[in-house]
Amino acid sequence: MILYIFLIFSLLSSSSYAAVNDFCVADLSGPDGPAGYSCKKPATVSVNDFVYSGLASPGKISSLIKAAVTPAFVDQFPGLNSLGISMARLDLAVGGVVPMHTHPGASEVLLVVQGSICAGFISSANSVYFKTLKKGDIMVFPQGLLHFQINAGGTPALAFVSFSSARPGLQILDFALFANDLPSQIVEMTTFLDDAQVKKLKGVLGGTN
Repeated sequence: MILYIFLIFSLLSSSSYAAVNDFCVADLSGPDGPAGYSCKKPATVSVNDFVYSGLASPGKISSLIKAAVTPAFVDQFPGLNSLGISMARLDLAVGGVVPMHTHPGASEVLLVVQGSICAGFISSANSVYFKTLKKGDIMVFPQGLLHFQINAGGTPALAFVSFSSARPGLQILDFALFANDLPSQIVEMTTFLDDAQVKKLKGVLGGTN
């Protein structure tokens, strides 16, 4: 029995056990597949792999949506690899909006730290849940559901977002419909929009056909 306990303790305290089981820092120089990146060799891992400062400053505000999303996903923050978590910074100028979108791979939690943000989502039963959030408010958006954020005040708004995946994925509804080469006739038939509206939106978002 004493020998058995000693062997277990030796396994648990060995550096090889820690390197395999504690974390898997992404080797961003290697291939990226459905299961994520392969692990860096433990000898090359440093504390800097677990620290990211990219959310300290606002991103470049888009002139189209008057918003900026700055990600801290595995591609920017390799220490997140295999941990099932990530973050992002959301800056909304006055009148800014993050259009209807989904994250196919993650649920989302949004924390407002400045200004006010109208945020909401639509369930698969087409029920709508939205509210104007103030500083300190938190809202959750279930995985895969359409949701949005809009600056609801007269000053810039700031929020930090966390995800239940190191790479949550993103599909923006407007871009999915109008920023591609899907023939306008098909878009019109599936959205009930007229030809002029579809052509206008394709022109704004860079779509063709």
